[in-house]
Amino acid sequence: MSANTERVHALIAEEAAGWFVANRTGLTGRERNTFAAWLKSSPLHVQEYLAISVIARDLPEACRGSEASLDVLIDRARIGDDASLAPRRPRVLWRRGVLASHPWQTAALAIAVSGILIVGALALRTLSSFTLAPTPEVPAVWRFATRHGEQQTHELADHSVLHLNTDSAVIVRYSKTERLVALTSGEVLFEVSHEPKRSFRVQAGTADVVDIGTKFDVRLRQHATLVTVLEGRVAAGPSSMSAGRKPGSNQVPQEFVTLGPGQQISIAEDRWPAAPIAADAERTTAWMHRQILFEHEPLERVATEFNRYAPTPIEIVTPALQHLEISGVFATDDTEAFIAFLRSLEGVRVEITAVRIRVSQD
Repeated sequence: MSANTERVHALIAEEAAGWFVANRTGLTGRERNTFAAWLKSSPLHVQEYLAISVIARDLPEACRGSEASLDVLIDRARIGDDASLAPRRPRVLWRRGVLASHPWQTAALAIAVSGILIVGALALRTLSSFTLAPTPEVPAVWRFATRHGEQQTHELADHSVLHLNTDSAVIVRYSKTERLVALTSGEVLFEVSHEPKRSFRVQAGTADVVDIGTKFDVRLRQHATLVTVLEGRVAAGPSSMSAGRKPGSNQVPQEFVTLGPGQQISIAEDRWPAAPIAADAERTTAWMHRQILFEHEPLERVATEFNRYAPTPIEIVTPALQHLEISGVFATDDTEAFIAFLRSLEGVRVEITAVRIRVSQD
């Protein structure tokens, strides 16, 4: 077993232990839905959860009266590999956000082995929708989404990895001829495993991005899609130019622009062709470390970026302050530190209410 595989198994085991303890203490309706989605996303999740809960003693009782039978659950947890298509279901490698803040996670592994499984019938019932290996007619489909302030990392069937930023949603469709990811909101950093016979394509707003074996970031903005290449190359352009492209085709429209490492391009239907510009990779990927970086940026833009993560929105009330240039590194999940920074600015007044944080000039 490789070091990376061991790391993945360890992370999933930790998540399973956390869910086990959470089920013992009781879940809210929203958490129960999230738990059900976690179980559905990979047979390995079922395996790890069953191991922690001591299946022989606890699971039959938990399944009693539900629509999910014990035999079906175990069979699905032991689904074999299809090396040519999907070696395994996508795995949740890392989740950061609302659920990660529960105090039971840090002690989960030590406590989990001593308890009894409590799984609701609703969560078990949803396991019946496992997707098997895709066929040309019926591709495998997965959906991932993050809430406000949450981040997730998923490893796909081909070992490609998706890092989802706050308020992001994707639909992944894998067939024998193509790997297609539709980004419907937010921002995703892609680490793509290259396959010569299956192209990897991202549809994001007005943009279409074709991978050429690389690591790149795609962010949906209000009027354009921002594509930043960290490693390798991608071809990118307006989605309208690839409308007639056949699924699985490796041909890239001539109008597309090829980007290399450290390059970035903004794609909009009404502003094409566009030229790539140099990108700051550290700044682009700062969100992966729960940070935002700014250098001589208007305060209004900094506040807008911070509002992508903050539970309470920040409003720059005074027009003169909106254009005040600032520099620094800020933690996306530390609102108090950012407020303290704002109050340290000369002539700046910060008013905190239940619904917003108002920043004005004295």
